[in-house]
Amino acid sequence: MRSFGRWILWMLLAGVALQLFFVLRIALMLVVDPQSTAFMRSEAWRVAGQSLTEDKDWRWSSQWVDYDQISPHLKRAVMASEDAGFVDHGGVDWEAIEAAWAKNERRQEQIEKRQEQIEKRLGKKPEAAEAAIKAIKPAKILGGSTITQQLAKNLLLSGERNLLRKGQELVLTLTLEALLSKRRILEIYLNSVEWGEGIFGADAAAQRYFKKSADKLTPHEAARLAVMLPSPKFFENRPGSAYLSRRTATIVARMGDVAPP
Repeated sequence: MRSFGRWILWMLLAGVALQLFFVLRIALMLVVDPQSTAFMRSEAWRVAGQSLTEDKDWRWSSQWVDYDQISPHLKRAVMASEDAGFVDHGGVDWEAIEAAWAKNERRQEQIEKRQEQIEKRLGKKPEAAEAAIKAIKPAKILGGSTITQQLAKNLLLSGERNLLRKGQELVLTLTLEALLSKRRILEIYLNSVEWGEGIFGADAAAQRYFKKSADKLTPHEAARLAVMLPSPKFFENRPGSAYLSRRTATIVARMGDVAPP
């Protein structure tokens, strides 16, 4: 029992030490610009590995620019697309999370209904029914994450998805909101978010897609970049996507409703 108690104590101390490390890292960001994130480093290893094993060209672009060197159009576009309530919430938008859960439930119900219809229609052909059911794409899970939550996840955490990591993400989100201003959070986010294979940050994205610096982006260009954020690698290879064009127009129309910090 004593050895078990000591083990529990060491685990608790390790947990406290980890949280203290995270707090100090975030506090340091008050005065020091983070040049990389946990996600960026993991992607760098992946891209480097691919370049060696698949004989691909190494492509990496990331350049920090100060808040004032990022177009206000991009700040508005990202907020309009990703987190319209960014300046008002405390890091977690509970209403957005509830709305996402509701959408997830409706999508899952629709899939289950389609499966039932297939089973009724092909009841006498079990193999055909099984194949048709497997062909149904799983519902895309919406998370309702805020900009601060996305930053917390990419900045210091791994890509694992479990309850413990979600709990840690929540703690880091609240720590970011407590120690950093909204302006600083948005600045770090825009400099570290992924915009394609090996492309990180607003300036790298502006140079890659529009051959200009981040402060020269037009409203339409900014909106187009913002729309890419949920699936940047997907849209990087589909510049002519009809959805991308429609969604860009929607975000341009919404940009006037938000004001960056």
